[in-house]
Amino acid sequence: MSSILIRNIRAVDNVTDTTADVLIKDGIIAKINSGITDGAEQVIDGTGLVLMPSLFDMHVHLRDPGFTHKEDVLTGCAAALAGGVTGVLAMPNTKPPCDNPETISYIIDKAKGTGVDVYPVGCITGGMSGNGLCDYEALKAAGCICISDDGRPVENAENMRRALELSKENGLLVASHCEDLNIINGGIMNKGETSEKLGVKGMDRASEDYITAREMILASSVGARIHICHVSTEGSAAMIRFAKSRGVKVTCETAPHYFMLTDKLLEKRDADYRMNPPLRAPEDVKAIIEAIKDGTIDCIITDHAPHAAEEKADFEKAPNGVVGLETSLAATLTALYHTGEISLNRVVELMCINPRKILGLDIPCIREGSTADLVIADINRKWTVEPEKLHSKSKNTVFKGMELTGKPLVTISNGEIRYNVL
Repeated sequence: MSSILIRNIRAVDNVTDTTADVLIKDGIIAKINSGITDGAEQVIDGTGLVLMPSLFDMHVHLRDPGFTHKEDVLTGCAAALAGGVTGVLAMPNTKPPCDNPETISYIIDKAKGTGVDVYPVGCITGGMSGNGLCDYEALKAAGCICISDDGRPVENAENMRRALELSKENGLLVASHCEDLNIINGGIMNKGETSEKLGVKGMDRASEDYITAREMILASSVGARIHICHVSTEGSAAMIRFAKSRGVKVTCETAPHYFMLTDKLLEKRDADYRMNPPLRAPEDVKAIIEAIKDGTIDCIITDHAPHAAEEKADFEKAPNGVVGLETSLAATLTALYHTGEISLNRVVELMCINPRKILGLDIPCIREGSTADLVIADINRKWTVEPEKLHSKSKNTVFKGMELTGKPLVTISNGEIRYNVL
């Protein structure tokens, strides 16, 4: 393995914030000190830049197998590295779905050598049908650490309760896409003033809030862990905060678009602004920011959901979803760090530390002896998001044309530089 010396860089993890030289050898942080004189095969001037543990995105859709015209494991991993991400949790709504060891093994094998640790999520129910629980022991043996029917909820509450019970026995995290399909009933955006103005069917917040409450009640009843995906409403955030105070084993995540943007953008009738759950109202955005600040929300993820341009062409008929791997750090820095809402240490906690902690994975940090999974970023660099320059096959970003502040420049995975635009 090559050796890398990073000179005079601000090194930040969830507790550290110091300027020093950092020497990487054989995949490990070998030294952190001022004025390191050891030779290295590659020397990087880190003056004015920040070194952080690499990001882990615990909610992405790689579309492989089955939908590789949108994305595949290799292009998804390239997008991840460009965003400073070296680990992802890949959701199971592929074709075939990840309800069997063979599909899981295919994804893991394809990701080998990319520099990104890809953890396929197993289905809760066979074929994500909502009926018939999968063989969780077999899924875990194949490499699963999490199960979900993401993209849809498990509609039958007893099936979900039993899944939670079995997940506890097998040491698997259950992640839930909280949405009542009967309440949604064909809605394509947040139900409110904008949906009424456009004359399109809206998604009532009650859909998310109801299933969020149900999942926490079920998890509490069997003493299991539950992870609530992509929290977007004021009500869900409040209920999760209360459940945590009562000792329920609940964790949750949100995405940058839920603390930055509102449903007013849908007035453009552009399906690139449609995702599920949808962009909400200003009061929801405010509540999500508060939930991040007070620790209610544990992680920032992307719900990276690629779709081809032709699929997004029709506003009302297009599938939901936006790409986000390459913009997540920049968006978070722009909306939360540069506005003074949270510290850089908290950014690291939300995007690097907590996802791995929740999943029981090794946690990289800026310490001698730690694995060198790192990202070098210019946290003050302003840049405009140009979709055509994204590494993802699909370009459906909600941040297109927006100026963001902060950009990953170098991504180091296991001591090797995998992405470099310095």
